Amino acid sequence: MQITVYGDTLCAQVTATAMAQTGHQVHWCVVEPASRDRLKDGTPLFREQGLDRLCVDQLKSGRLTTGFWDDAPLTTPDAVFLALLPGQEAVAEQLVARLAASTGCGVIVNQTVGPVGKAEQLRAIAKQVDPRSALVALPDLIQEGNAFQTFTRPDSILLGCEEGEGEALVRELLRPFNRRKDVIQVMSLREAEFSKLAISGILATRISYMNDMASLSESLGVDIDVVRVAMGADPRIGESYLYPGCGFGGPGLSRNVLALVEALNERAAEPGLLEQVLQTNERQKEVLFRKFWQFNQGNVAGKKVALWGVAFKPGTHRVDNAPALKVIEALWAQGVAVAAHDPKALADLEAWADGRGELTLCDDPYDAAEGADALMLITEWKPYWSPDWQRLKRAMREPLILDGRNIYEPTFVREQGLVYRGIGR
Repeated sequence: MQITVYGDTLCAQVTATAMAQTGHQVHWCVVEPASRDRLKDGTPLFREQGLDRLCVDQLKSGRLTTGFWDDAPLTTPDAVFLALLPGQEAVAEQLVARLAASTGCGVIVNQTVGPVGKAEQLRAIAKQVDPRSALVALPDLIQEGNAFQTFTRPDSILLGCEEGEGEALVRELLRPFNRRKDVIQVMSLREAEFSKLAISGILATRISYMNDMASLSESLGVDIDVVRVAMGADPRIGESYLYPGCGFGGPGLSRNVLALVEALNERAAEPGLLEQVLQTNERQKEVLFRKFWQFNQGNVAGKKVALWGVAFKPGTHRVDNAPALKVIEALWAQGVAVAAHDPKALADLEAWADGRGELTLCDDPYDAAEGADALMLITEWKPYWSPDWQRLKRAMREPLILDGRNIYEPTFVREQGLVYRGIGR
């Protein structure tokens, strides 16, 4: 089929790549001029877990071509995917009106995450132009850091459509990714949008709840990791998203929870649970700094801290709302020098830090730890799981390990002659 994908998002790149890989002819149109320039050079917008290589392969094959959103369409597509950035509602409305006016244009698939009811508004615009138009909602459920895998081997697909219009075509497009069992759940447009936000809300709530429990466990002399395993063994709870840490970040989860909070505030007189979830998460982002401060009894000016991992999660180069950013700001405010290592995110971190403060970026994690008074593990990239402890001990001025993801065994680290502090341990 002829497919057009609009958007500068990770979802757009994943959708365009996956559709091209399964044999469709895909035209990927971006909105931002900087994105257009990168794609003209053959450089994908996102560089995670092999996605960039797969995207380049499809560009070279000719099954995936690129363009700008307001260019004249190359052909009339059989399906159009909208995976736009937040705040591009006007672009979405223009595209829907233009597509609905195109004779023979197939189904419009809205993947853009927005407020509940947005898909209905877009559908109304399309129907006003051409009553035969079909618009469905396919909320973005990909997980950053493993985006291509979660799109092509999904556990769940939320498909919002009214009166079944567009369902058959979308099922055919998703057939290569829906073979093990049928994971497509058909519902109304609003139900699909709200389900996406509600999923984000419960995941964020579990994380913040565990961080609250971790804080309490420290005062009670209880290892939260033992408690986590006990909780996860209960089938009513399960194991997912029970890991305490130094907070969650990223452009998606925080934004989705905030959208739910705003919707609740519009309709309820008192603040809801999710508002407290966000507050807990923002407080948790500074937990490693507080542990560093307490260890040094507030005498931190002039010291140096090494950060291992600054991306908001493993597998991505993005630092949007990452806990590392709040830690860095707190360290800067107290006159602490900061050195950082990350396998993918140093360029994004450098762009964020420009004009804010001094930051040493290191290509080798042990270079970052040289002369440091503490090492903060913030993002649990696999190369950090089994470091050379004796090399670290020799490199650091003060062998203090602040484990923000509880990936190390406290007793073993202490036996190596280092000081260990985790989350709730």
